[in-house]
Amino acid sequence: MLKKIFVATYCGLAVFLMSFSVKNTTEKPLEFYDQNPTEVTWKLLGQIDFVKKKNPHYGEVMYPIINGTLKALQGKKIKASGFIVPIDSKTYALSKNVFAQCFFCGNAGPETIMGIKFKGSTPRLKTDTYVTMEGTFRYNADDIDDWIYHIENAVITHQK
Repeated sequence: MLKKIFVATYCGLAVFLMSFSVKNTTEKPLEFYDQNPTEVTWKLLGQIDFVKKKNPHYGEVMYPIINGTLKALQGKKIKASGFIVPIDSKTYALSKNVFAQCFFCGNAGPETIMGIKFKGSTPRLKTDTYVTMEGTFRYNADDIDDWIYHIENAVITHQK
């Protein structure tokens, strides 16, 4: 009888203490993973305006004005296709154009590229590989030292 009381008390205490566990706020809710991704096209990403503002480090700088459709996608699951462009030995970007025509090599603008943060480890990719990927959309309208568009927790779903 004493053993049953001890087991019941132990189980009750365990359940009580687990109710105080801290919830991990960085985890996405299960509904996020069930979402069908919204396809984001380069045409939509190109619908951007810029406004000239003073920057304490660079003087006058052109800041992006993000359109309402893209603002509504902040933190949502998206699908995007483009060409892989290496930034350094461990970082890639998704580009509307091949490397030779990318905005920092050709005449395109910064809205034609998205920074990529892969879910898990970063795969080894060849320059100009055409991929489709899914991930979380994030835009940046304030940090001029960062990409305007990002795809985070990215997973390649198709590769040519």
